[in-house]
Amino acid sequence: MKIVAGKYGGRRLIVPKNRDIRPTGDKVRGAIFNMLSSRGAIEGAHVLDAFCGTGALGLEALSRGAETCEFIDKSRTSLALARENAGILGEQESVTYTLGDAGKVIKSRYRCESAQSVSCGEETNSGTKKSEGRAYSLVFLDPPYEKGLIASTLCALKDVNCLYENAWVVCESERNLSYNDVDGFYLDHEKEYGITKVALLQYRG
Repeated sequence: MKIVAGKYGGRRLIVPKNRDIRPTGDKVRGAIFNMLSSRGAIEGAHVLDAFCGTGALGLEALSRGAETCEFIDKSRTSLALARENAGILGEQESVTYTLGDAGKVIKSRYRCESAQSVSCGEETNSGTKKSEGRAYSLVFLDPPYEKGLIASTLCALKDVNCLYENAWVVCESERNLSYNDVDGFYLDHEKEYGITKVALLQYRG
């Protein structure tokens, strides 16, 4: 697996030896970023790569001009892999890492920030550049299939108002998942790749 394009184009990333992590393939990742590039969604973006696995989606965004990226995953193994891949590319200063369930982390963090709490949740933090207010303009959601995690994470993002106006959200899911009635989000485009559906949503909350 490698970075498809941008300043790190062609650089290879470490992939898991088992099947616990399902990385987005180079071809599908290339198609996703072609869509995003044509909409001006990458340059200067503050990115959230939830359910990050190898970190390939967030790192591809940084390669193509995104400013910051936060990786969230409840698996320590996945988060360590994303950290290692960021290190390979020399992107330690542009990224942060958070251990936990994405939806719960987002809701918990913003409740604490609104109450001016000192700390909230379990974080593994590396890097000094952060998105102001931890707001995101580009989000990648690629969770395990058939668990309802995309719906719950979209609800969390909307409920705590942590998305920029017109932020873009890329969802990878099972083919039968419908995005037509997702409250607060406009379905801009969707396409199927084998057993996977890729949907591009825009926040209209």
